[in-house]
Amino acid sequence: MATAPFDTASPVRTPLQTQTVDLVARFPGIVAADARPGYTGFIVNKENLVEVATAVRDELGFDLLTAVTGVDYIAENKMEVVYHAYKTTGGAGLVFKVQVERVDPIEVPSLINIWAGVDFQEREAWDLYGIKFTGHPDLRRILMWEGFEGHPLRKDWKEPFFEEETKPFKSRWPEGKHTFSEQKNPFRDNLNFPQNFDPDKYVVDKEEDLYVSLERYTTKDVEGNMKTDHIVVNMGPHHPSTHGVLRVAVTLDGETIIGLKPVMGYLHRNHDKIGERNTYLQNIPFTDRLDYFNSMSNNFGYAITVEKLMKIQVAERAEYIRVIMAELSRVQNHLIFIGMLMNDLGAMYTPSLYTFKERELILDVFEAVSGARMMCNYFRFGGVVRDIPDDVLHKIKGLVSERLPAKADEMERFLNENEILVARLKNIHVLNAEDAIRYSVTGPVLRAAGVPYDLRRADPYSIYDRFDFDVAVRHNGDMMDNYLIRFDEIRQSLRILEQALKQIPQGPINSQKPAYQVRVPAGEAYGRIESPKGELGFYVVSNGKPNPYRYHVRPASFVNLTAVEKMCVGTKIADFVALLAMLDIVMGELDR
Repeated sequence: MATAPFDTASPVRTPLQTQTVDLVARFPGIVAADARPGYTGFIVNKENLVEVATAVRDELGFDLLTAVTGVDYIAENKMEVVYHAYKTTGGAGLVFKVQVERVDPIEVPSLINIWAGVDFQEREAWDLYGIKFTGHPDLRRILMWEGFEGHPLRKDWKEPFFEEETKPFKSRWPEGKHTFSEQKNPFRDNLNFPQNFDPDKYVVDKEEDLYVSLERYTTKDVEGNMKTDHIVVNMGPHHPSTHGVLRVAVTLDGETIIGLKPVMGYLHRNHDKIGERNTYLQNIPFTDRLDYFNSMSNNFGYAITVEKLMKIQVAERAEYIRVIMAELSRVQNHLIFIGMLMNDLGAMYTPSLYTFKERELILDVFEAVSGARMMCNYFRFGGVVRDIPDDVLHKIKGLVSERLPAKADEMERFLNENEILVARLKNIHVLNAEDAIRYSVTGPVLRAAGVPYDLRRADPYSIYDRFDFDVAVRHNGDMMDNYLIRFDEIRQSLRILEQALKQIPQGPINSQKPAYQVRVPAGEAYGRIESPKGELGFYVVSNGKPNPYRYHVRPASFVNLTAVEKMCVGTKIADFVALLAMLDIVMGELDR
């Protein structure tokens, strides 16, 4: 039994172009076009950043700010912050930047009062670059621990036992002779310890900042109400329902959440820094390990970004293979979301095993084409690394036309009218449209709030403009709609897959010759895709050398989590686990 038909909408199509407005004419003397070869967008005077950003949102209609990225141009003695803004009605984006002298304190005005979604991203830029966003109410480290020394993405910061700026390291290639850095340290760890450091006497003394911040954002007692004690509860980082090593400090008034602060970084390995050490090609298997449920989608986002820089076409057959793999990945992701949500609500194991069984069939396909079930390392610049064998193509057609639609119907028949499930999800508010946009939320959560924003339609990439499908959208913004929209999206993905399987042509699977390294012209590019969890973006700066000068991942899990406090304050603690599950976070891409 399928659910009632969902609403569909196609956002306004805007011709794709590099720049859609002229900020220079609107702000003479304040804004200048970025004239660097290979760069786009506008450079804004720091003193006028808030004024220009307000006009970008209110006058020009760029209501969704998706990405905030720091860049260290050490040779020019400049630090730069890059902003990517878009319209939820669709079309090309607007890129604006601010540059400041690279002398501490490096200060840039915060835009948190214009777009609340910059909260975590500004904290990340402070943490990893030391850019202080003046006016930010809670500027603490977010990925590194509070006692960490330095800002590791600065170009003059060196990790312990620093070997070389870029790979391949001479000690490892071509001779292959190397030693483990950990062996040089008495603690057998690749860390720098202060002189006379004694781990037995070390005491963590930086937790106070978290609790002060939590107290500042805690809802105050209403006059006239009975006074009750507030209690602070730490959930995680080792909690089975936080979907990884996420910690959440919650202030409770009875059973009502009145304050909440997520604490992350337990899985942080400085993916961006690793990406700047690697060659362009070496980064592909590293993207697998971001959202490790969706390595095909991760490959997709990175590949189209570098292809923009290289200005190369993708082989026609490879375009279809990419779409097939990305949509299969979306189907299995949403199946696992449904199964694990049941686990979080207490329906232990049975529903999740049903969904994992279908996922395994899709992973069989991934293994057949790439050699790996999860870490696929399948995309290459200009195409993919291997073709789909004929028997696997036949198997995909069987899954898409028969098995997966039937199983989706079966799961809805089992689950959708279960009275306990309905009671737990229906009319439990998640986000309304205005708040979702303000907090830079993308993906199914945004569409379940009534905003029909899907990058496959709003700003089409690859060959998605060739397919007939609807943007799934629901309007209640409650947990029930967030749950049901995953079924809607599974069915739309199956529609895309049916068309792709019919249309896929014969031909080469890569427009480029196999190469150990690729030549990437100097410049910048921001590529983004509609991953199963929302917008996955990559910002890459090339200086013409074999390694990226700047490599930054804008993950949906990280930015969407910005809204978790807004979602949860005022609700019951019993609903917290289910509300967190709606965001469908994966710590691999959240912490990076």
